[in-house]
Amino acid sequence: MFSPSSALLSRSAGLCGKNCFSPALARFHLGSGPACQKSAFKRQTDLPEMPPCDVQPQEYMGMSKERLMEIRRRNCNPMTMKITNYQRPVFIHQGFMQWLWDVDGRRYLDLFAGVATVSVGHCHPKVTAAAEQQLKTLWHTTNIYVHPSLQEYCEKLASHLPDPLKVIYLTNSGSEANDLAMLMARLHTGNYDIITFRGSYHGGSQQTMGLTSNSSFKYPIATSSGCTHIMCPDVFRGLWGGSHCRDSPIQTIRECVCTPGHCEANENYIGQLKETFATSLPNRVAGFFAEPIQGMGGVVQYPRNYFKDAYRLVRERGGICIADEVQTGFGRTGSHFWGFQGHDVLPDMVTMAKGIGNGFPLGAIVTTPEIAASFGKAFHFNTFGGSPLACTVASSVLDTIHQDGFQENSVDVGTYLLEELAKLRDQHEIIGDVRGKGLQVGVEMVKDKVSREPLPLEAMSQIFEDIKDMGVLIGKTGVYGQTFRIQPPMCITKEDVDFFVAVFNKAVQGQMNRQ
Repeated sequence: MFSPSSALLSRSAGLCGKNCFSPALARFHLGSGPACQKSAFKRQTDLPEMPPCDVQPQEYMGMSKERLMEIRRRNCNPMTMKITNYQRPVFIHQGFMQWLWDVDGRRYLDLFAGVATVSVGHCHPKVTAAAEQQLKTLWHTTNIYVHPSLQEYCEKLASHLPDPLKVIYLTNSGSEANDLAMLMARLHTGNYDIITFRGSYHGGSQQTMGLTSNSSFKYPIATSSGCTHIMCPDVFRGLWGGSHCRDSPIQTIRECVCTPGHCEANENYIGQLKETFATSLPNRVAGFFAEPIQGMGGVVQYPRNYFKDAYRLVRERGGICIADEVQTGFGRTGSHFWGFQGHDVLPDMVTMAKGIGNGFPLGAIVTTPEIAASFGKAFHFNTFGGSPLACTVASSVLDTIHQDGFQENSVDVGTYLLEELAKLRDQHEIIGDVRGKGLQVGVEMVKDKVSREPLPLEAMSQIFEDIKDMGVLIGKTGVYGQTFRIQPPMCITKEDVDFFVAVFNKAVQGQMNRQ
């Protein structure tokens, strides 16, 4: 597990013994310092104790919060005002590993990682050093020239995937990767129709918006046609489920009535897929897009054998199978480097982004030589995909995942997190489900466990705000906004988990007291 040396910490941010953050509902800190002394909030000793951190943030000397918000309203994408998330926005200034600091020097435990993007830690010293060295050598040149970092990275990335997944296309984002994957699937198969799950999110471009099946991300305009959204095999909220369905340390609380050797939930969901083939699709399809664990849809997991059966049905109809690993890849699920490996399947194409560059804008498609050959009917060129800087950063991320044991840490700490959250699920009526693998975790909130009706958005927002005010950043997701997402940098510790679980427990108790 990564443990930054005092020399690295001193060089990057300085040293101190303070653990300062400033919740809006209450105040708790260890030690004292300028940021702490300025607080107008009353000190509360009943709040969970934040784990220590030896990094002191640099003093923020920039614009005022008021000025920042004025510019955000006037000059930035108007959508940023809608997705600020919090009633009282967080003004982030600096980060290191699993920690973030705001402009007032308050510290937060980051369990959302920039939407599951910071894989090895904010400003990880090894990745930072690699980027600095490349910046001094070569920022950019077109990939019509042979520069070493592109070839070195492609070979390294390919070594992490099974045969015949060895041909790589580098892009700038996950949306762009999935957009390109749609085109490649249609060119290779000669078919048009593509299948995705309801509740899925595969990007926000006009084409991938057709793949996406979540109304919050869709505009009332024509998007890519030929996309059919099938029933998501959600074993908690869906029509069928049980207590032995999913590949996770924690199962649902639904009673399982399956006979030995059979998963009735899987058989029923596959039955729905067969019905879709019989009624809503032509007899030939281009492909099937699916995340190994559905991210934006609510960290949804499926019956263990669903992918095996679905892949077979798709291939029988001429389609290829695409694993969207934008959120599940690069060791996050712990047991395997790629999420699809946990389903014991081999896709024809894998798309990836987010954790690939630890926050550096980069995406990729990996496919077979046969599919790549079908894509050679015209020129495909990407100005920035595979830049020297992007490839160097991504290569360092791969090295760091292995050198610092982050995949193993995802298993160890992630399983501990799931088990501790399951204890809270058993204590609180409004925690309906705890699920996930490794450090991709979801907690679905409900009005009660019998109806499984989603907890109202107002209650979700208040819990979300209270967690932030106690010093932890997480995400919200789900078709009905009813699921909390915990997808932290893979460097977090069990001590961090204990702090978060205590914070989460206190926030949930607070909500139940308000009801």
